[in-house]
Amino acid sequence: MENYTYNSFTLQLEGLNVSKDSLYPAFFFFLFSYLFIMIANLGIACLVFFDKNLHQPMYLLFCNLPFNDIIGNSIMLPRVLMDLMQPPSERLISYYECVVQAFTSHMFGTTSHTVLMIMAFDRYLAICNPLHYTTIMSNRMVIKLTASAWGVAFALVAILLGLTIRLNRCRSMIMNPYCDNASLFKLSCESVFINNVYGITFTVVLLTSSIGSIVLTYTKITVVCLMSKNKSLNSKAFKTCSTHLFVYLIMLFNGMSIIILHRYPQYSDYRKMSSVLFHIIPGSLNPIIYGVQSKEIRKFLLKFFWNKKVVAS
Repeated sequence: MENYTYNSFTLQLEGLNVSKDSLYPAFFFFLFSYLFIMIANLGIACLVFFDKNLHQPMYLLFCNLPFNDIIGNSIMLPRVLMDLMQPPSERLISYYECVVQAFTSHMFGTTSHTVLMIMAFDRYLAICNPLHYTTIMSNRMVIKLTASAWGVAFALVAILLGLTIRLNRCRSMIMNPYCDNASLFKLSCESVFINNVYGITFTVVLLTSSIGSIVLTYTKITVVCLMSKNKSLNSKAFKTCSTHLFVYLIMLFNGMSIIILHRYPQYSDYRKMSSVLFHIIPGSLNPIIYGVQSKEIRKFLLKFFWNKKVVAS
């Protein structure tokens, strides 16, 4: 018979099931991943902020990704690291901290989609409508696009969590390495029908809008490139668009793997690890991919390290 604890404000996290032999390798993997994400993303954001040559709509919009990666991983990874070194019975978290963690986690995933959507719109304008690009993509437009990306994500996630926190709780075990919406509403013994309906609608609307906008913009970009005889334009379009598309596919693959693994309870350990990697992989690869592909960022880094080498010699 299951013991019920009604509306407890202290919850227990199940955490990752890691063997004793794998404990320290897993800890140091997550630790170095977190440090790399912080340094790389903060470095890219500062680079765009301080270098006036990078004050272009494409890079200003891209800055939303490092900012999102920093927030998403800062809320989740330190907690995972702490819980790894504690026995399961001591992996406790307050209800309010759990709600904040769940909100931030879903904001991270949702904002990743909305930011990549506005970045696709920027690439569409730059390639398909170059004569009016500078007029349309003004500083005001960049601010509007950024505000809409974060505003839409905030509204969608606020409703998602609002429907969950209204429920009374009769359990206290979070069956996940960190708090998310599904883990929170599973604590309730009340009907979660509305939560399931909104959750499915939320996912379908977000994925349909995201995939639809990417397919539509890149189809039009491909048509323009095929019709254009300008090899320089086509080469530049391929480089910038392939970078953006690669980042999007990484994020989509990670998200879809978690959704699929939810259907198979016997693979719960894989699902837990995938949910953590959903934060780590995009956060680690985004600055690398954009840093390698972007001519302006490469040029700045080469100049920076070359000057440092000259000073040292």
